[in-house]
Amino acid sequence: MDETEGVSVHASRLAALRVWLRERELGGCLVPRSDEHLGEYVPPSAERLAWLSGFTGSAGLAVVLADRAVLFTDGRYTLQAAAETDPALWERRHSQEEPPERWLGSAAPGARIGYDPMLISETALARFAKVGLEMVAMASPGTGESGGEANPIDLLWADRPPPPRTLSHAHPLSFAGEDSAAKRARLGGLLAAAGEDAAVLSDPASINWLLNIRGRDLEFTPVALGFALLFADGRVSLFMEGEKLPPETRAWLGPEVVITEPATLGAALAEFKGRRVRVDPVAAPVWFATALRAAGATVSAGPDPCRLPKACKNATEQAGARAAQRRDAAAMARFLAWLARAGATGRETECSAAAELLRLRRALPGFAGESFPAISSAGEHGAIIHYRASPASDRPIRPNEVYLIDSGAQFPEGTTDVTRTVWIGPAAPPAVLTEQFTRVLAGHIALATLQFPHGTTGPALDAIARRPLWDAGLDYDHGTGHGVGSFLSVHEGPAGISRHAEAVTLEPGMILSDEPGFYLPGAYGIRIENLLLVRTVEAGRAGKPFLAFETLTLVPFARRLIRPKLLGAAQVAWLNDYHARVRDDIGPALEPDERAWLETESALFG
Repeated sequence: MDETEGVSVHASRLAALRVWLRERELGGCLVPRSDEHLGEYVPPSAERLAWLSGFTGSAGLAVVLADRAVLFTDGRYTLQAAAETDPALWERRHSQEEPPERWLGSAAPGARIGYDPMLISETALARFAKVGLEMVAMASPGTGESGGEANPIDLLWADRPPPPRTLSHAHPLSFAGEDSAAKRARLGGLLAAAGEDAAVLSDPASINWLLNIRGRDLEFTPVALGFALLFADGRVSLFMEGEKLPPETRAWLGPEVVITEPATLGAALAEFKGRRVRVDPVAAPVWFATALRAAGATVSAGPDPCRLPKACKNATEQAGARAAQRRDAAAMARFLAWLARAGATGRETECSAAAELLRLRRALPGFAGESFPAISSAGEHGAIIHYRASPASDRPIRPNEVYLIDSGAQFPEGTTDVTRTVWIGPAAPPAVLTEQFTRVLAGHIALATLQFPHGTTGPALDAIARRPLWDAGLDYDHGTGHGVGSFLSVHEGPAGISRHAEAVTLEPGMILSDEPGFYLPGAYGIRIENLLLVRTVEAGRAGKPFLAFETLTLVPFARRLIRPKLLGAAQVAWLNDYHARVRDDIGPALEPDERAWLETESALFG
């Protein structure tokens, strides 16, 4: 599809949506980039925002009015949104600098704004109502998906793909580390202690973790999509299409997990009259709270009971994470050794490099797929934080420029996510580039080596990684770290290291990324990412418990971009120790030429 045709298609879709809104006397509507589980990674059938606007990022919200259409994205997607949407149709705004509800309350005060209650949380909806807008549900509660005239996009999208229907399978104890019955009893007990009869589980990652199952409904996140009710006695009602649950999976779930079709979800909620049900106001669609209140139930606002336990990996999951990182690091080392030879020829492209890395990962035992689409970005594309190379955007990797690769893999033992930025020779990299890279590395090391008292939250640590950049008047427009699941989502809550993250206390067993960066639009991007495991350390001087990080990722940093004189002695010592560990752990898995590359790349700094 050429640019002219693409613009006309999105213009006609926007016009059709406005006709639909006008016929229903709505002043506008919200089109979020989410599915019925409010997840970041969604099936093709839920890519409503991309269908309407052309924007394909994993986070965004469109506000469509009769005469204006605005796309809100965060800093990760500023450049991508500008590249993928037509400025004649769409205004683009920064969602953190100008929140959508504030803009809409000013642009259309008192307007009737439609929303799909399966695609927005109660907390998010309240923000729009609070600025004086009349929020109108465009769906009538009925099933696990929006039904009837639930969503105008679904009505207008003639060739919308069907929802995924892949088979689920058991996630054995050798990887999970805890029996599902034990998890259900433990969390059910917490509900009982809180005086709650049940909890709504709308996050498939929570359901798959709780029941020790996995699936293939999403391309990069190994989950089976569905909804569930966890009862205080440990029983579970699972609302999932029967065709996705083969006999062996049903046997694995056992008799205390009652399997029901999603179409019965509304009727199941109607049975809670007079009972108390927990619903996560931030992470669950508002449809659940609305349906429960209509049934006469008491809605108890509280976090998904699985979120925190799932984030705190047990000993088996921690051991699995280490094994997955070692296995994946061998593929990354082979790739970087290949890139050192092939990159400077000018014959490789962003897409061919991503394909080579995927080929190397596919050869690894247990490889179950990428954990997200690889960000293979050369030169100016590296400044697009969540860039994704395509046949239309693919370009050669040229000599004497920066190349950034952010990628990850799924293994039954764990999930990986690693970013490396390298210089494609043969010329020496510019001094300004090595200074910026070394400042990013200094921030990365500062966070990786930090000890902090128990009770510290992620937002409190964000500035640690930014300090070396701030000292030079530089910054980056994304969070420093996100949680990572165990053979689940590569982006996992509730903890994160960001100024905008929830103030969640970091706990032992959590796995988070450490990924400061710097981006020069139109020129290059720099990002360095390892995964860190939160662990306990000896008590502080006053007896207060302290925590620290164990670095899990084992991939060398780009030696040519490091200026050791800009690092402190302790940071150089850490860097040398890290590279020695990489050589010892990964070197034996490599071929002789790859080991020679690794020896050079990880040589000690004096």
